[in-house]
Order: sequence, then structure tokens, then C-alpha cells
Amino acid sequence: MYKPGQPYSTACNVKYMLAVWLLLFCCTAQGQDFFEVDDSYIERNFMPYELEYYLDTTNSLSFYQISSNSFSNRFQKHSDYQNKDFKTNASYWIRLPIRHKAESSKVWLLEFYDQTIDHIEAYVPQENGSYRNVLMGDEQPFAQRTLRHKNFEIILDIKSDTAMYYYFNVRSHEFADIRIAFRSVDRFVYYALNEYFLFGTFYGMILIISLYNFLVYLAIREIKNIYYIIYILSVAAYAMSYDGIGFQYLWPNHPEWNNYAVGITLYLVIIWGLIFTRRFLSTKANVPVLDLAIRWMIVARSIWFIVELFFLPQLLTYRNVEIIPLSLIFYTGIKVWRQGYRPARFFVIAYGILFMGFFIRSLVYFNALPFTTPLHYSLHFSFVLEMLFLTFALGDRIRILKDMRDRALRRIIHQHEVNMRLKDKVNRELEQKVQERTLELNEKNHQLEETNTKLERQSYEINQINSILDLDNWKLKNSIKEVLNERLMEKTMDYNQFKTIYPDTLACYRFLENLKWTKDFHCRKCANEKYFDGAQKFSRRCTRCGYNESITAYTIFHSIKFPIEKAFYIAYLTVVGHKDYTLESLAEQLELRVNTLWGFRHKVADRILELEKKGHKPNASRWDEVILLPEPGSKASKKSQRKVVKQVEG
Repeated sequence: MYKPGQPYSTACNVKYMLAVWLLLFCCTAQGQDFFEVDDSYIERNFMPYELEYYLDTTNSLSFYQISSNSFSNRFQKHSDYQNKDFKTNASYWIRLPIRHKAESSKVWLLEFYDQTIDHIEAYVPQENGSYRNVLMGDEQPFAQRTLRHKNFEIILDIKSDTAMYYYFNVRSHEFADIRIAFRSVDRFVYYALNEYFLFGTFYGMILIISLYNFLVYLAIREIKNIYYIIYILSVAAYAMSYDGIGFQYLWPNHPEWNNYAVGITLYLVIIWGLIFTRRFLSTKANVPVLDLAIRWMIVARSIWFIVELFFLPQLLTYRNVEIIPLSLIFYTGIKVWRQGYRPARFFVIAYGILFMGFFIRSLVYFNALPFTTPLHYSLHFSFVLEMLFLTFALGDRIRILKDMRDRALRRIIHQHEVNMRLKDKVNRELEQKVQERTLELNEKNHQLEETNTKLERQSYEINQINSILDLDNWKLKNSIKEVLNERLMEKTMDYNQFKTIYPDTLACYRFLENLKWTKDFHCRKCANEKYFDGAQKFSRRCTRCGYNESITAYTIFHSIKFPIEKAFYIAYLTVVGHKDYTLESLAEQLELRVNTLWGFRHKVADRILELEKKGHKPNASRWDEVILLPEPGSKASKKSQRKVVKQVEG
């Protein structure tokens, strides 16, 4: 054996070179796959069930024995491996075959995600056939790490096209995630920066919420705000112990604290959560039985913590037992809420989210959900949401207390006003009795005068209404005559007459706006009904998905390349079925090309065919019914479309 961190001696180089080449030859003959370095990707995650490993429960095997040819067939993949299958205090010898590519332009590294692993001994192959030993794990001071990062990384030295075996000896007193990531340094830097940014945001939010509640405490002097501050700071301490940030920044030279930090901070989270629950929900007054249960839970959890700390330190990180106090907190919140204590609703939501975070994390642990970064940090997200909703609960309680105070003040003022009115009433009773008769007479006279005035006004209004009705009847008769004449003569407006109704583009756009959005806006992408003005004039943009709908979208005028007022007139003539104009004469009158005019008439004819198939044929008075297009879906057959075009063109 040799000292960790040093390569094997020169005397052993030849032996190991022969052993490695013999092992490579045997594994190649057995069809073992090598992972090949390729610049086309940026990372590759090796899940535990993809790794070849040998489990040494006695911790007695050496690297010389593991790397020997006789051990080659003992490394196997365990496709049914799950996290719950991990054996504590046993050595997992992992063999990772990698085929180096000298032409690779990237710098590559191997990374263990789990920063709580006690012991990792890496054997990195060298160009001369020897192996370099690297010690990692949270048993080592943080300064000894190759990279100042919370995880464990090994940078690969790729200089030639060679197939290499990397060996790792992993051992931990609690569950360890033995996933290995193979990634480029660029990807690692990007991932690490984003991860530390999220950590900074998370812990920054905790500090801001703590400062806010401290200022609230200074204003209202309620001790529950101090309890809440201690609780969320305990959450922050637990998160820092759990994700390795505490070891990196708070106790980097004391790795032995890692064995106790998670258990101690988890105890603080549970204890201060129970204390805060008692004060915030006023359990002593609202639910005395549950208040007694919470106090006994505090005592029981404290006794269990002392037993763990001094007698069973290996159980400090056992988190399944915390479901009992958390369930008690959650049930107490629901009970108090059902009794009418309104601020408890935010409290219940907060701990419901926390339970959801624990549940998702458990599903990831038992491989029921795939490992992804959001799911891995689901507990952090649930802690953030829990803190926000608990802050809402505190604020809601203050608001309710303020409302109660205001209502009490209003009741006092109201009672004072009632007393003053009673006093004034006694003084005014005699005077009111004297004035009653006079007021009655004056009121009756006033009523008579108002009645006469109303009669005169009503008589005048009736005369005015009769005059208006006579005039309306005369206009109606004339209108009926004109309509009858137009029906008899089949009158069709010419272009100049039509321009009096739709003189320019602005008038046409306003008509389209009223036609499209009469019943308010409706986004065709996400069905949202709220909008704001879009980028173009008369367009509307959805407030949810940002979809911008122009004024001509989903109409027959969409994407036309000539003035829309001319398109209006072409659509009108097509609906009326006027045959006095030929394509050439109409194109000359509208100053358009014949092909352009024919193409748009063809588009209008298709729309008329769709309406006729639905049993609704537009006419001159309802020519605008062809403008709006239906949702993408059913269309008339091409044969029917040609038939309508021929009918329209005459």
C-alpha cells in the first residue's frame, strides 16, 4: 500500500501496466462497453443502476485486489438498484471505463453530486500505467479539494487515445447518492454559477424575511415574530448543513462537524416549529388538547435528540421520524382553521406545501420520480413557499386584529352618537310636537303643488311624444317604400356610393374592430380574455401568452396587398352577385391587377360556399357575414369551391 495522494512506485508500474492491459483485453473480449469522450455533448450522468460496482461489506479489500484480473468479472451492473438499497458503512468499489480522445478540445471532469458522502477514494489512471490516488469526502478539510465547490470533482488528464478504467471506493455512515457526472468544465462552471446564484437567492430571501419580521416585532412587540425568525433561521441552518454550503463557508476546517450539523439543525427546525405553532395558533385557548400534545411532543423530541447526540449519533440524520411532529403541526392548523381562526388558512397552506416538498423528495429517493435539478431541490422550493405563506399568515393576523380594533372603535363612536341623539331627542320632543301640525300642512301643500307640476309636465311630454311618433311613422313609411323599390329594382351600390360608407382604411379598420370583438376579446392561443394594445394599430395582445392578433387576422382580408377599402367593395359585389362588371372593367375601375382581383374574389367565393353549406346564405343586407373566418378546421371541397367561383364569375 501507499500514501493517499501519491502515485504507485516505479517498481509497481510495470506490474500494473501489464495488469491493466490484460484487464482491458479481457473486458473487451467480454463485450464491455467503454464510454467514449465526445465533444458533441457537454455532460453524461451515470445513474447507480448504470454503474459497474462491487460491494465489499467487510471493507477489507485493497485496490491491488480490486484492480486485479481475477476481480474483473465481479464488477456488475445492478439494473434494479434503488436508493433504499444502499448499504451504510460498506465499501462500494465502482469501476468506470472511459475511452480517451486526444483530439478533444474540452477539459473534462468527473463529479459526485452527493456532498454528504463520508469517504471517497478515487484511483485515477495515468499515462505511464500507474494510478494516482485522490482522497475526497466530507471527512476531509474543505481546503484539500481540487475545486472549491460543495461537490467532489476530479479533472481528467486526456492526452492520448487510450481506454482507461477509473476506480472509486465510496463509503458512508448514512445513505449516499453514488451517481457520477461526466461533464466538461464549461458545463460545470455554468451549472455551478447558476446553482450558487439560486443558493444566494434562497438564503437572501430568508434574511430579508427575518429582517422584515424583526421590524414588525419592533412595531407590535409580539413574541411570536421572534419565534418565527428563529424558526426560519433554523431552516436556513438545516439547508446549509444539508446542501454543503455550511461546510464550505462556516466550518471548512472542521469536517467532524458534518456528522452532527444536519441532526442538530433538524432538531432546531422541529422544536422552533412546534413553539411557533403554539404561539401563532393560540392552541392553549383554541385547542387545549392539542396544545398539551404539542408540549409533550417538544419534550419527547428533546429527549430523543439527547439520546441521538450522546448515545446513537448514527441516528442524528434519520429524518423519517420528523413526520410525527410535522403531522401534529399540520393537523393542529387544520383544526384551528375549522374553528374559524382565519389566519390559520395561510398556516395550513404553508405546511401543506412543506409536506408536498418532503413527499416529492421521498419519491425521488425511492426512484418513483426521475432525478432532475428541480426535483432534487424541491425541499428548498417548499421551504421558500412555506416561509412566504407563514409571513402572509402573520400579516393577515395583524390585519384582522386591526380590523377588530377599528370595529370596536366604531362601535364606541356609534354608541356615543346614540347617547347624544337620545339627549337631544328629549330636548326636542316639545318643539317637534308644536311643529308637527305646521309641517303636515306645509307638506300637503307642497305635495299638491308637485302634483300639479307633474301633471303639466306630463301633458307637455305626451304632446312631444305624439309629435315624435308622427314624424317616426312618416319616416318609416318612406323607408318601407324605398326598401320595396330597392328590392324591385335590385339596386346595387356603385363604388362611389360604397365609399360614402367606407371612405378610407381607418373606417374599415373600425368596422372590423366592432365586428371581431363585439363580445370582448378572446385569445385564440390560450383562451384568455384580457388584453392590451398590440404593436400595430387596432391590434390586441394577450396578457397571458403575449400572442399579438392583428385587426385583419382570421378574416378574409388577412395578408392582402392592396387597400382594404377596395377589398371591402370586392367582397360586397361578390356577395350581391352583381354581374354587370367584368373582371377587366372592375380591375380598371379599382386600379388593380386582374389576377389580384380574381384571387380575392375566389377567396370570398370560398367563404360564401362555407356559409351556404351551413344553411346560411348571405345577401346584400348581410354581406359582412363573409368577413370573419372560422377556426381552422373544416373546409369546403375543392370541387365545390370551383363551382362557386364559376357561379360568381358568371
